[in-house]
Amino acid sequence: MEDSPVTDPSKAGKAHEQQASDAPKSGERPDQGTAPAADYEIPAADHPTMAGHEASADAPTRRIPALETANAKYLHPVLAQPTEALTGLRLEGREKVAAGVTAVLKSMQFSWGQDGVGRGTKALLGLNQKDGFDCSSCAWPDPDEHRSVAEFCENGAKATASDADDKAAGPEFFARHSLAELSRMTDRDQNNAGRLTHPLVKRPGDNHYSPIAWPDAFDIIAKELNALDSPDEAVFYTSGKVPNEPAFLFQLFVRQFGTNNLPDCSNMCHESSGSALSPTLGLGKGSVTLNDIHEAEVILIIGQNPGTNHPRMLSALQKAKRNGAKIISVNPLIEAGLVAFKNPQDFMNPLRALGALMGDGTPITDVYLQVRVDGDMALLRGLMKHLFEAEDLNPGQVVDRQFVEEFTTGFESFEQNIRNTSWEDIEEVSGISRAQLLEAANLLAHKQKIITCWAMGITQQRKGVQTIQEIVNLQLMKGAIGKPGAGTCPVRGHSNVQGDRTMGIWERVNSTFLDSLEKEFKFTAPREDGLDVVESIKAMHLGKTKVYFGLGGNLLAAGPDTEIIADGMRKQNLTVYVGTKLNRGHLVTGKTSLLLPCFTHVDIDLQKSGQQMTSCENSMGVVSQNKGILVPLAGEMLSEVAIICGMAIATLGDRTTTDWVAMTENYDVIRDHIARVIPGFEGFNEKLRRPGGFYLPNGPRERKFTTKNGKANFSTTTLDKPHLEPGQLVLMTVRSHDQFNTTIYEYNDRYRGIHNERRVLFMNPADLADRGLKAQDLIDITSHFEGEERRVEKFVAVPYDIPQGNVCAYFPEANPLVPITSVAKVSNTPTSKYVVVTVVPTAVNNEKRVQAREAMMAQA
Repeated sequence: MEDSPVTDPSKAGKAHEQQASDAPKSGERPDQGTAPAADYEIPAADHPTMAGHEASADAPTRRIPALETANAKYLHPVLAQPTEALTGLRLEGREKVAAGVTAVLKSMQFSWGQDGVGRGTKALLGLNQKDGFDCSSCAWPDPDEHRSVAEFCENGAKATASDADDKAAGPEFFARHSLAELSRMTDRDQNNAGRLTHPLVKRPGDNHYSPIAWPDAFDIIAKELNALDSPDEAVFYTSGKVPNEPAFLFQLFVRQFGTNNLPDCSNMCHESSGSALSPTLGLGKGSVTLNDIHEAEVILIIGQNPGTNHPRMLSALQKAKRNGAKIISVNPLIEAGLVAFKNPQDFMNPLRALGALMGDGTPITDVYLQVRVDGDMALLRGLMKHLFEAEDLNPGQVVDRQFVEEFTTGFESFEQNIRNTSWEDIEEVSGISRAQLLEAANLLAHKQKIITCWAMGITQQRKGVQTIQEIVNLQLMKGAIGKPGAGTCPVRGHSNVQGDRTMGIWERVNSTFLDSLEKEFKFTAPREDGLDVVESIKAMHLGKTKVYFGLGGNLLAAGPDTEIIADGMRKQNLTVYVGTKLNRGHLVTGKTSLLLPCFTHVDIDLQKSGQQMTSCENSMGVVSQNKGILVPLAGEMLSEVAIICGMAIATLGDRTTTDWVAMTENYDVIRDHIARVIPGFEGFNEKLRRPGGFYLPNGPRERKFTTKNGKANFSTTTLDKPHLEPGQLVLMTVRSHDQFNTTIYEYNDRYRGIHNERRVLFMNPADLADRGLKAQDLIDITSHFEGEERRVEKFVAVPYDIPQGNVCAYFPEANPLVPITSVAKVSNTPTSKYVVVTVVPTAVNNEKRVQAREAMMAQA
């Protein structure tokens, strides 16, 4: 076994490596090691996985009939959907600047209100520090060099306050409340009930969770898993919050058990990014560092709302603006964080404090393109068409011909495809005029330090993969990759969603990874692709699986087609939920269900060898340590590592030769294994102990493209024009500001002017008028897909600045409208950014609702 700091203290990092002065400076390229082979194997067109994904995206094959959505509340005592009770909407004007004093006050309010002043302050001071713990919220990177004493944002403060909650939801709480009662609480109130502290079980026929001893819980898991006819009858889901060490152990256990059924939240978010980036650039990750953002000349932000979803990104954009960068924002909504930013850190700078307090903030966007939902591919083609026209007028000054000739293939076909796209189609699909596109293209034309950032607004479209390929095309034609200040930047959502994939949480077979895993642990891994999220949900619903194990997360609220997921969960013999706080997903269960409490990032994790640390990988491929600083609440919580190892020992018995006990007692042992299995993690224990962590190898960052042909590949895509029936609109789902993923902290979305309500539908005023609606009317929303309808009731219509024909609602409230079989081509990601809907006043359906309710009650 490789020496680690436990056996050799010198491995803990050299003193000279721990000085802040040795961190990479702005514009420098940090040492990252040798570029690995492509990490993302895309199956060939005739591969069963690929064929199935293509078919489900293009044709009504393998249909899953829609279940009752609006009437589901009459069929099941435990509600899968958030309650319909309205909480009292108060509308204000949209804010025009993000953060500022209000963000500071909100951070303190959440932290001190949840945890108390002392515990809350201690947690915040350790958040994102080099010797502290990693934020459990988004995956935005920390600075390589100096870090502020308050290195967090408002949403990070909310997530940490929730994790550090000093209230307990223990056995007494669950004895008082049945599952049906708990399901009628709002998602906010479920989260605010407190930390889970004891292992719990719901046995067949019970309507309450009750205490169970850990050995008995492990025994239930082992008996159910070992009774399966095939390991493929179990599904093992992973949340992006899970750190590297437990993620590695989880996939190891699952594969030793005998299946690759490892769906994870990445299937629903940046799967499209990996599917596009790997065949074009050789690595399914972004290519830039945080310093590159500071050095960029032009930054294109498309399908992303940093002010709410990645607030610390605004600090990087502010620094870029101060360095002279121009920013182009592409979004159907005008978002406060893309308009202006008041940096709370400026309040501590005497030269900037007054301006930060009294001024309008730093303007962020130079050109704002309010694209139609699903119109981004057309918009990108318009930008590139303008660039080719500029190249015709200025040969050799717009397109980087030298880079194209030396490093790429497929340029001629791509160029012809762009030139052949008509301006009429570009304007119709994107909703942006040729003149507006020219204004943006002029910012790009004579620059090469260009970065494109994107997130769910792109990846969850019908052609999310192909749109990202067009982003890559733009970067390649400008030679804007593999040098300081330039490259691709898919901004990941959860704190370790990228790291989990690096650790092997993936349903597809990666032969190189499995070969190394087999060699290290002396077993034979399954070599058939497993089930991703969409295919897992289908299999559960169709009764093809019997056990669901969720390592964190809330699949019920995160996934599409809520009632299909709930139906699948109810059909399982066993559901197991590992979590820190109660969520709605824990309440919709199989015949038997276990609710197992675990530590959060902020908790001190003491094992036999002492306090342990874990690690996370951020959006830019930096792996850094996570070391808790708060004493956990009293109870029987275990670490994720201990839970996985306990389950593995009970389930695998003498079928495994892996020393699960050693890995539980000392996480350095886990990292020694990782160091020998995964490229880039050599000397893992030593490098992790360096302040700030270390960069993983990244080929595209160095212009080393580990594709099959060794080149960066241009793509030739197809632009589709949407077809809608009269009266139909296109819905996209988004988060509110007081929300992270499926966790609801409050009912407010102050940047958009929404207070004390979540069941709202943002509509263009003209669309409201066309339907005879006015502000705050109650409405029902129906989605239409392949001849089937799904309906949700009792939403509030809100007039908003959104392109005509488009509407917007929050998830998870609108998730029941997203069909399980409506997915992005190639990635199989649910199309939450393209749902065809109609809207009617709630009163129209009153008679039908009464009739349906009577029928449902009689049936139930």
